[in-house]
Amino acid sequence: MSIWSCHGKAARPPLLWTPQPFGSSDEPRSKVRRPMLTSISYTRHRFPADVIRQSVWLYFRFALSFRDVEDLKSERGIDVSYETIRCWTRKFGRQFGRNLRNARPGLTGRWHLDEMVVKIGGQRMYLWRAVDDEGEVLDMLVQKRRNKQAALRLLRKLLKRQGIHPKTIVTDGLASYGAATHKLGCSDRHRPGRLRENFVPRTPICQFAGGNESSSGSNRRAQLRGFSPPMPPSTTPSVSNVI
Repeated sequence: MSIWSCHGKAARPPLLWTPQPFGSSDEPRSKVRRPMLTSISYTRHRFPADVIRQSVWLYFRFALSFRDVEDLKSERGIDVSYETIRCWTRKFGRQFGRNLRNARPGLTGRWHLDEMVVKIGGQRMYLWRAVDDEGEVLDMLVQKRRNKQAALRLLRKLLKRQGIHPKTIVTDGLASYGAATHKLGCSDRHRPGRLRENFVPRTPICQFAGGNESSSGSNRRAQLRGFSPPMPPSTTPSVSNVI
């Protein structure tokens, strides 16, 4: 029986919320079971494993081209062609990424979801992102729409891949998140519009007016908010004015 409660069509049952699932976020991080690391074989390769790992890491970490990585290895006395580096990235890149995701520490149960507009091949797309409260990227998904179905795809992918249920789901004011969490049965943990709390509203600075009660009241309110009141214009004649 699946760890997630399923209802609906038997061909593709939707992923719904369960009260106490496997790997709940209420459990300590050490008790949350993580997938095992897969061993990577470097047999029948002429170069050592350290050279292969560093070449793949340079290409993905710093967004370099294959020829840039070739030049970096050539400066260190390693004669490897850019075509060989391309084959390494295609063969080992996905395996390295899977092991890195499995080896990272347990994630927190507070998720932050948002979306942004990107252009891919001249076409307008939406990049849906999910991070935890420590800034760790959970997942990303590129979709054509910005609606309920797109939000459902992101949430179902997160629940399936992370293996835990979040304590809170913080989003912006987009109504699609509310409809998606309601369909999955986790609307009680949804916190819409909380992304705005990251921004501190600006306090308007009033012009200085000597003896003006409204200006002094604004200065007192600014001091209470942690802002210093504006300084009055200097009436002392400067040296340049005297000259």
